[in-house]
Amino acid sequence: MSRNLLSSSLLALGLACPAMAEVPRVSADIAPVHSLVARVMAGVGEPSLIVSPGASPHEYNLRPSQAAALQNADLVFWVSPDLTPWLEGAISSLAADAAVTELLEAEGTIELEVREGALFESHDHDEDREAEDGHADDLEEDHSHEGHAHDPHAWLSTDNASVWLNTIATELSAADPDNASTYKANAAEAQEELSTLRTEINEVLEPKRGGKFISFHDAYQYFEHAFEFPASGAISLSDASAPSPGRIAEIRARVAEQGIGCVLSEPQFDPGIVNAVMEGSAARTAVVDPLGAEIEPGPELYPQVLRNLAAKLADCM
Repeated sequence: MSRNLLSSSLLALGLACPAMAEVPRVSADIAPVHSLVARVMAGVGEPSLIVSPGASPHEYNLRPSQAAALQNADLVFWVSPDLTPWLEGAISSLAADAAVTELLEAEGTIELEVREGALFESHDHDEDREAEDGHADDLEEDHSHEGHAHDPHAWLSTDNASVWLNTIATELSAADPDNASTYKANAAEAQEELSTLRTEINEVLEPKRGGKFISFHDAYQYFEHAFEFPASGAISLSDASAPSPGRIAEIRARVAEQGIGCVLSEPQFDPGIVNAVMEGSAARTAVVDPLGAEIEPGPELYPQVLRNLAAKLADCM
């Protein structure tokens, strides 16, 4: 066969075959959200991660490669400006043409208000459990309310992860109809995995129910509500700002008065403050990470973050 004839045959074959649709370029803000997106995209493509593992999402400077990925993104998934206030401007300037999904605004998402006080008095009453039974209808705060900041650590609720998986699959399917069936099948499989995860975590926590703990960073109330395992207080606010001396004094008194058994810290925080709170008490401490800094980013990160949190909390109690 001559070279010209071969070239003509290959050209004809190419014209006869439909062009493969390009997989959308996707960016996700933090590792747990990236994990959920990666699970839905499994077998089709891989999202890029905006905030590097181990970095605080509250304050962050984009690396050039991350800025480029955001600029090239067709879709962006992020929690909300309550978690990453700096990212709102970056999305507006770098990803103006992308389809942007703020997951905290997704229909069905449970939203909880930021807890301002060092001590969580409402957790001493039964109404919290009654509220949790109502799920999104009772816990979700109206977005139109003025003056009420929402706690953005919403990924620590498996109920929210369930909502977000469906939202992610819907958005990906709209952008990439050729792979819609895969996205929807992956999301359905991930829902089953979440159900198993809930059972596992409840089994780990069940023997420890009634125990008392506080956290360094008030990042865990969604986990507390999802698994009916309330904290007694937090050393710092949900934005991880430095606690005042008065707040530390309140927490230290609570540890002494109520026999707090566990103080949860995080790798990036000053252990000296935790030691000051625990001084003179028999409380134990555990280092936990709501973002999964030590876990390889990808589909398995999200469930492992929650497993690790439950296991370390149970061991600490």
